[in-house]
Amino acid sequence: MTPIHLFISGVQKELASERAVLHDWLRDDPLMRRFFETFMFEYIPARDQRPDELYLEEVERADLYVGLFGNDYGFEDAEGISPTEREFDRATALHKTRLIFVKGSGDATRHAKMRALVRKAGDQLVRRRFGSTPELISALYAALVQHLEERGFVQGTPFDDRVEEAASLEDLDPEAVRQFVRRARHERQFALPESASVREVLTHLNLWRDERLTYGALLLFGRDPQRFFPAAEARCMHFHGSEIQRPVPFYRVFKGPLFALVDQAVDFVLSKINYRVGTRAFSNDAPGAYEVPPEIVREAIVNAVAHRDYTQPAAIQVSVFSDRIEVRNPGGLLPPLTPESLSHPHSSVIRNHRLAEALYLTRYIEKYGTGTLMMIQEASAHGLPAPEFEALPGEFMVVVWRDWLTPALMQRLGLNERQRAAVTLLRLRAQITNAEYQQATGPPVRQPRGTLMSWTNQASWNGWGPDGARTMC
Repeated sequence: MTPIHLFISGVQKELASERAVLHDWLRDDPLMRRFFETFMFEYIPARDQRPDELYLEEVERADLYVGLFGNDYGFEDAEGISPTEREFDRATALHKTRLIFVKGSGDATRHAKMRALVRKAGDQLVRRRFGSTPELISALYAALVQHLEERGFVQGTPFDDRVEEAASLEDLDPEAVRQFVRRARHERQFALPESASVREVLTHLNLWRDERLTYGALLLFGRDPQRFFPAAEARCMHFHGSEIQRPVPFYRVFKGPLFALVDQAVDFVLSKINYRVGTRAFSNDAPGAYEVPPEIVREAIVNAVAHRDYTQPAAIQVSVFSDRIEVRNPGGLLPPLTPESLSHPHSSVIRNHRLAEALYLTRYIEKYGTGTLMMIQEASAHGLPAPEFEALPGEFMVVVWRDWLTPALMQRLGLNERQRAAVTLLRLRAQITNAEYQQATGPPVRQPRGTLMSWTNQASWNGWGPDGARTMC
C-alpha cells in the first residue's frame, strides 16, 4: 500500500528529545512502520532549497499534520510568524487531518505567541496535553490507530471475528465441519448433533455474522484458507546440525485448515526426532518412546497456531535441529504475560477467542494456562531440560531441547571448543573415531585430568542412561 505521509511540526531546539524518540518509535514499531512515512527536518540530507519552502512543500504532501506545541514560539520571520505556526496554517488551509499535542498542563510559562497558537488550535480541534515522552507516544499511538480504523486500514474487531465479504459457504469444507462436530461431541460434549447444518454449527460458534463468514470460519474450516490468508501456513525445516544452514536439507510448507496445520507440523517433527524401541522382556509388544514426548511438541505447535497474530505477514516456523526444536510464531505475548511467567501458574490470555474455542472443543488446548507448565513437567519427567520461552521483536519462540547437554550447560561445565565440536559430531553420527575427531577439530590440546570427556580410541553417544539422562563415554 501507499505510505501515509506524516509531517511532525514543532520547535526543534526545545523539543529535540521528543522529536528524536518519536522518529525512532515510528520507524521501529511494527504497526506504525507498516503504514506511516515520517518527515522531520533533522533527518533529511542537505538540499539546495530554502528551509521554509521545504517545510511548506512537505506539509502540502503530507496526509497527516502532527503539531508539538511547547513553551517556545521559535524563530520569527519578517512578519513575526514562526515556522510552526506557518505549517499549522498551511495544513489548516489545505484541510489536512491535524493532531495537536501540547506539552505541559499550564500556559503561564509559555511564550505569548505560542499561547495564542495553542488557543487558535483549540478553537478548531481537540488538543491533547502530555507531560512526558511516554505520554506523548501513548496519545499519538491512540490517535494514529483511530485514523487507520476510520479509513479501514485496520479494524478494531478481533481478527477472527472480522467478516470476509468475498467468501461464501462454498468456500468451506462441509466434511471438515462434520469431523469437528464429531470430535467436539466426543471430547467436550458439544451441544449440536452431527446432523446439524454447516450454518447452524457456524452460528453456534459465532463464526457467522451478518450472513457472512468470519475470518475464523475460513481458518478453521476453509477449503483453501491460504487463498484469503497467505501467511496462515506452517513452514517446517529439518537441519542436520545445530545451526541454520543453506540449502535447507529438508523443508516442507503445510497449508490448509488450522487443525490440519497442527497435525501435519507435529507429524513432521516426530518423523525427524529419534524413536527408541525397547525389549520384549515384559510383553510381546516392544515398547517405544520418542526422545521428546509428543505432548511437548504438540503443545508448542498448537500454541503457535492458536495465539499467533494473524495480521502479521509472517508464517509459523518449526525448525528441527540436532539438539533442539524451535517453534516461532508472529506476534508477542499479550500483557500481563511474560516469558518468565509462563514457567509458573498463570492465567490464560487469548488473542484469538473464536479460534481458541474451536481448538478447546476438540481438546487441542485447555484454555486454562496449563500448557506451558505441562511442557516443563513432561520434560523433567523424561530427563530433559525445561523448554525455553523467549519474546523476540515481533515474534514469540519456544525452544524444546532434545537432550540434556545444552549450550548453557556445556559452558557451565567448562567444555572447550574442541569438546563442544565433538558433542556436535556425536549428535550427527552417533559415534566417531579418534581420527575423525582430530580431523574435524584439529590437533589435540592436553586437558587437565578430571574434565568431562577423556578420549580413548573412540567416543560414542549412548542415548538414554538408566536415570533417563543421556550419557557420553
